[in-house]
Amino acid sequence: MKVDYHSDLKEVQSDGQLAQALSEAHQSAPFDRLAWWQGLSEYCGLVPLLAVARGDDGALAVLPLAGKAGHLTALSNWYTFRFRPILLGGRAPLDALATRLKSRAHRITLSHVPDEDGSASALETAFRKAGWLVLREVCDTNRILPLEGRSCDEYLAARPGKLRTTLKRKSGKMVTRVLTEFDGEAWAQYESIYAESWKPEEGSPDFLRAFARAEGAAGRLRLALADDAADPQGPAIAAQMWTVEGGTAFIHKLAHREAARPLSPGSVLTAALMRRVIDVDRVTLVDFGTGDDPYKQDWMEQQRVRYRLDMFRPFSPRNWPVLVQIGLRGLAARAKRG
Repeated sequence: MKVDYHSDLKEVQSDGQLAQALSEAHQSAPFDRLAWWQGLSEYCGLVPLLAVARGDDGALAVLPLAGKAGHLTALSNWYTFRFRPILLGGRAPLDALATRLKSRAHRITLSHVPDEDGSASALETAFRKAGWLVLREVCDTNRILPLEGRSCDEYLAARPGKLRTTLKRKSGKMVTRVLTEFDGEAWAQYESIYAESWKPEEGSPDFLRAFARAEGAAGRLRLALADDAADPQGPAIAAQMWTVEGGTAFIHKLAHREAARPLSPGSVLTAALMRRVIDVDRVTLVDFGTGDDPYKQDWMEQQRVRYRLDMFRPFSPRNWPVLVQIGLRGLAARAKRG
């Protein structure tokens, strides 16, 4: 089994097999692609270390990591819905990566790992087999909406009564539009709305703008704006950024001006986008990303768990202070329960 490490992601583009495996042709979610990791490196200050294992039979495992000084983390941040290894042709290459990474790190922390596809279990098994101490815990929630063949009208009819009443009362007070291509003026409006919203400061506006531009060029962008019907020539009052691919609509960003809150612009705009992705794009799933905010429960019907995996080389002295703290917390929790 051949194992390589890439700190320069540009060199990966010249590796035919690897670049193809991490391209749009093979990965139907942005978080699994080389372009996403390049954006995190270029705009978000992450130091990449792409760990790659390949077998003679073409089997492949890619674990996108970040960091240095012996403690590696997932190559991801607040924009990433979920993190997972890329596996092609079985799990033997992942076993090889878990073994060989012992020479690169004393600790590896991976957050927001799904297990509906077996990713968390595969990582846990591989690293335990390689001699790592693995701690696995729930770290977040992912809210989703499986459509199961419903139209948008059928879906909206099943929403909570309060939300249906809000949409009935407020929809006529706004004009909504959905763009499928990147538009500089529309994006400037989004940034203006975000700046006047309840949201915290944007983590990396340059990353998000570059991502939206690329998704627009690929035809996957759904950028929606809402205008006050009483002031159609005024500035937009709400904006949302979604992308659509592989039968899934991903809800990346949403914001509205605080002054427009009485109009419920966020709910009206979400409903407009739901109608677009359900009835026009014909998606089978809507993914609302991470976080279990109460308002998401009105729109989504199911939730999925996201895990944090903390892997330690147990005989590394650099891990002992952390392991002692974890042990003490465990004893305190058991004492409290008892």
